[in-house]
Amino acid sequence: MTTDLSTKYDLKVPRYTSYPTAPHFHDGVDGTTYGDWLSALDPATGLSLYFHIPFCDSMCWFCGCYTKIVKQYKPVSDYLDVVLKEIDLVAAHLPGRFTAHHLHWGGGSPTMLTGDDWMRILDRIRARFDIAPTAEVAVELDPRTATEDYVKALSAAGVNRASIGVQDFHPEVQAAINRIQPYDMTAQVVGWLRAHGIDHVNMDLLYGLPHQTTERVIDMVDQAVSLKPARVALFGYAHVPWMKSHQKLINEADLPGVRARFDQFAAASARLVDHGYLRVGLDHYALPDDGLADALAKGVLHRNFQGYTADTAPVMLGFGASSIGQVPQGYIQNLSPLKTYREHVEAGKLPIARGFALRPEDVLRGAVIERVMCDLAVDLAAIAEAHGAAPDTFTAELEALKPLAEDGIVTLDGPRVTVTETGRPFVRLVAATFDTYLASGQGRHSQAV
Repeated sequence: MTTDLSTKYDLKVPRYTSYPTAPHFHDGVDGTTYGDWLSALDPATGLSLYFHIPFCDSMCWFCGCYTKIVKQYKPVSDYLDVVLKEIDLVAAHLPGRFTAHHLHWGGGSPTMLTGDDWMRILDRIRARFDIAPTAEVAVELDPRTATEDYVKALSAAGVNRASIGVQDFHPEVQAAINRIQPYDMTAQVVGWLRAHGIDHVNMDLLYGLPHQTTERVIDMVDQAVSLKPARVALFGYAHVPWMKSHQKLINEADLPGVRARFDQFAAASARLVDHGYLRVGLDHYALPDDGLADALAKGVLHRNFQGYTADTAPVMLGFGASSIGQVPQGYIQNLSPLKTYREHVEAGKLPIARGFALRPEDVLRGAVIERVMCDLAVDLAAIAEAHGAAPDTFTAELEALKPLAEDGIVTLDGPRVTVTETGRPFVRLVAATFDTYLASGQGRHSQAV
């Protein structure tokens, strides 16, 4: 790989966890629309459930998530009361009883919930949905607030996968992002998880943070791998202070430049491979016996708002303020302000702020983009045929990819596009070639690498 390409292609493009991407959602899709979409679902359709807990007890300055800082528990408990009502409300719109195959809690920090409240929400879910015996029940975990008793409660609630936010282990980097989390603290929590039967542990690492160097990033990877996570996500820090004002607390002079970010990513990626992890898509890594690696090998890897996933459910229902869901007809996002979210739910209205109704062309292009992002290869003719589109649908896109082919980022073999190992860090740019909405959303995305 060459850092010259990182400079040439220093562009801002979406992460493509959906297509169209969230900036193109609009308020023409509302609660009435969502209700109609829910009522049209087939009860035989598998579900994935996502729950957003938008609270933390301190603000990490790098964070790009929707969250609120609270110093007492009552707002969290009150919020959960509303989420329970939303579960009832959504279930009432469904034409029968559905089975959930994947459950995920994100935030904020789901670690804010007490053990009793974990049981409350699981009891309500079980009252409204069946949970498949093989369901993955995953939670994002903050080691700074977790206790062994809390981990016991998660295990009792049926959690079988935990995703731990690490970011970086170096004290100077942690201080610069307002997240003090020593290695020993993380190691202790990993030990508790495994002691109580939660054997599937993921870790989230970041590059591009203030004061990070290539050497520090390699050390970060070595420390993380010593704890033997099944999966590692290696994300580039997205500095978007115009969207997240608290990121202004990070000194931009301390951030690595474009070439340094590229070198950090390349070094960390190579180190993870040296440790026996398989590359999954752009920024995930999995041990060979993990379900993500199996999904990649079988060609059934998917990408959604949680990143890469082995979850094949075609429907994802989102619960909680700002959560995003997906049904075959389109995308929906809940209201973010807690007050209006609560008011809608308590009035018996689905709390939808915006969404997007998919056209056949959106479904077609979304399928192409997902295969590019997941498999780093796509047969355009085969996908066009599967969607009833003309064989020459992507003639313009193939022409647009020729400069990337000249730079060794892709190879073109008739209608087949393959991202090279050199091009892997630029896979979002390849995907963007098929995005007809991108021009109207420029300036609102993160760096490609």
